[in-house]
Amino acid sequence: MYRSLIVARMLPDVAPQIADIFGRSDQTSNLPQTIGVRARSLFQFGEVYLHLVEGDEPVEAAVTRSRKHPEFRRISDELRPFVSAYDPTTWREPKDAMAREFYRWERDA
Repeated sequence: MYRSLIVARMLPDVAPQIADIFGRSDQTSNLPQTIGVRARSLFQFGEVYLHLVEGDEPVEAAVTRSRKHPEFRRISDELRPFVSAYDPTTWREPKDAMAREFYRWERDA
């Protein structure tokens, strides 16, 4: 399982709208399967937006490959009023919003 954490800024009171955008897509489109998403979690910390994606392959590569998919474009367009780049001076593409994991621990099963 691969994980990626996307970090951005969000308006303070728009979590329900963002959840609705992803909920509609996750329940009605084939985009999650196309990208290989197994699970998605959305978090808010003040005005920080955190989007944890778990997938079958490295998420960065899957997102880069699917950026032109019509459903990906629709989601991006609908999120635009609510979510913005964490650092607009360095953001060029989705991978620029992905946090770098530098430590991981898992308990043995």
